[in-house]
Amino acid sequence: MSSDDDVRRLALALPETEERTAYGTPAFYVGTKMFARLHDEPGVLVCWRADLGEREALLQGEPDAFFTTPHYDGHPSVLVRLEEVTEARLGEVLQEAWRARATKRILRDADTDTDADADAR
Repeated sequence: MSSDDDVRRLALALPETEERTAYGTPAFYVGTKMFARLHDEPGVLVCWRADLGEREALLQGEPDAFFTTPHYDGHPSVLVRLEEVTEARLGEVLQEAWRARATKRILRDADTDTDADADAR
């Protein structure tokens, strides 16, 4: 079971992420691109996916946690019921959304930092 506070903490831990407001709710951006935002409906998060196929896999594979509405038809995003995902799963979903929206430079820098951290261990 995850919360808005978990979303904020996990999203802001991702490189070059900042919180802004979009559609009147807290939203998380990597560079100039939004990758997640809290929905108007309490306890729901909107997360971008790389493509519609990835979105469909989540909808089919974990229907209690992931859903959509007609508003998002044709858009590579998915709605997440925060009460249905663990903090670890939420972190994965946010990281995938971040990677789907980050620029090549940001991804390269993040991957370089991760490789350097692994080498230091």
